[in-house]
Amino acid sequence: MSNRIETLEFQAETRQLLQLMVHSIYSNKDIFLRELISNASDALDKLRLESLVNNDLQADVSDLRIDIEADQEQRTLTVRDNGIGMSRDDVIQLIGTIAKSGTAELLRKMKESKDAAASYDLIGQFGVGFYATFMVADKVTLLTRRAGESVGTRWESSGEGTYVIESVDDAPQGTAVTVHLKPEDSEDRLFDYTAEWKIREIVKRYSDFISWPIRMAAERTGEDDTTTIEIQQLNSMKALWARSRDDVDQTEYNEFYKHVSHDWTDPLETIHMKGEGHFEYEALLFIPSRAPFDLFMREGKQGIQLYVKRVFIMDDCQALMPSYLRFIKGVVDAHDLSLNISREILQQDRQIQLVRRRLVKKVLATVKHMQANEAERYRAFWNEFGRAVKEGLLDDVENREAILEIVSVVSTHDPDQPTTLRQYVDRMKDGQNDIYYMTGDSRLMIERSPHMEAFRARGYEVLVLTDPVDEVWVERVAQFDGKPLQSIAKGQVDLDTEDEKKSAEPDREQQQQAFAALLSWMATKLREEVKEVRLSARLTTSPACIVGDTHDITPTLEKMYRTMGQEVPHPKRILELNPTHPLVTGLRKAHEREAESDVLMETAELLYGMALLAEGGELGDPSRFTRILADRLVRTL
Repeated sequence: MSNRIETLEFQAETRQLLQLMVHSIYSNKDIFLRELISNASDALDKLRLESLVNNDLQADVSDLRIDIEADQEQRTLTVRDNGIGMSRDDVIQLIGTIAKSGTAELLRKMKESKDAAASYDLIGQFGVGFYATFMVADKVTLLTRRAGESVGTRWESSGEGTYVIESVDDAPQGTAVTVHLKPEDSEDRLFDYTAEWKIREIVKRYSDFISWPIRMAAERTGEDDTTTIEIQQLNSMKALWARSRDDVDQTEYNEFYKHVSHDWTDPLETIHMKGEGHFEYEALLFIPSRAPFDLFMREGKQGIQLYVKRVFIMDDCQALMPSYLRFIKGVVDAHDLSLNISREILQQDRQIQLVRRRLVKKVLATVKHMQANEAERYRAFWNEFGRAVKEGLLDDVENREAILEIVSVVSTHDPDQPTTLRQYVDRMKDGQNDIYYMTGDSRLMIERSPHMEAFRARGYEVLVLTDPVDEVWVERVAQFDGKPLQSIAKGQVDLDTEDEKKSAEPDREQQQQAFAALLSWMATKLREEVKEVRLSARLTTSPACIVGDTHDITPTLEKMYRTMGQEVPHPKRILELNPTHPLVTGLRKAHEREAESDVLMETAELLYGMALLAEGGELGDPSRFTRILADRLVRTL
């Protein structure tokens, strides 16, 4: 075959990240070895699985392992596995390009960060795996051959703008990464990574639980000064999830979490559980401290690692965790499944469904415990994952009540502290039957909305819902603890007590009679925009507002459906007028004098347009609105 040698450029974003790693001030450079071992372990898992499902695979699986080779004279450290390996195209795709969503977002945040330590903390949040080697290397060489293929690939780079890639005939199965180490520098915490004690320390700390043997050749001198070479295993290979919780300290849990998640930070919470009876399993789950960049991206990775009797089956078993808990990381080891079980069968397997139900209930119970006993940790959780968790209110009917109990939302009760629904109910006024809320694009827009005026004046608390998912779940859920959820921008509002209603009845009837002609006229003139014009009980200072009927979808929800390609009917809304506002009373008097005046019609249009803008809506004809407004302003000068 021809020896294809190419010099290729890194993808632009990859190049930027590599520069950050080459010039890294990240203090814990030891983690480069953890990342290489973790990658090697993944490659062995994948080969084991491939050999189970593909009988035609020509690969040696008799002695799967990870070897570490240190050369103190040449100052190189090699991590070698005989796992699945990579093809030439794989190397270009996986090493030359960061094929990960959120790269641009990562770089943007790093540019905005003034703190160098915070910048590298962001690198840890993103997870850069293989690229961590450039914190300690002048050059990195990778030799790989994919299992079942005959031609291997050598890749080499100094972490600058380019890399060299060539095809080779004599590459063994698997992947070997050789790190050409920078000089030792204690001030920069750059240690001698060829030293046996240092390698042992790192493996023990970060990778002791790896389920494949990690071996290293060690020199030993006997009593007769004879030097021999011993192949020693550095890790215990004890699966953390199979050990008693009392026998595992939090440091071990933290390092295992970093292995399965490729995160650099400790988890927020650890959940270690065991299922016994007809279907036995062990589960070790983690709630991360921070949301991954791809949490809300369609191609974002999700799911729990599935093992069967400690044999790796798949690393993204979506059947074990619902989408709204996709940020949960960890391992489930099932004792009674077939090694050849497929994703399709998993979705229908009754035992897996039972495990899933237990895992979900345990995660929600853990969050509830945090909420009740560790307020700061709960707030950290909700700030990172609350938006995703609320998605569960749409389709997880079984756990809907449990999710509602842990929901935290902004409200008008406290400008700084969010509230739970339970706390809202406990604070409800005497005689209040509904939980009041309003959805919108921002807190500021909602709090300044005309719809809020009567509620603010009467001292009623209103939930402020600004996440897109809020538009949907409040319609789906309908009530909490027997209290209906009521939008303050929908239907009629009646906050008066029975006594207040009786005393105000004569005035209301008089107002209704006085404004009847104007309301009828405006409803006719604005019939293309609204289905009704009526007097308002929710306004105190604004002249008008737009509201929906009780069961109409909101404009925001309508827009969301249309964005997703779903055709939905466009419901006409209701224009409410404040009968005590000077503009509205003046409009009534002008209508009594000259009902068909062009000026009167334009005033009605302006009133409707102002109400639409006040709720953040879009004008149907902005140029006409601004022209009429400009003409009116000219007349006042």
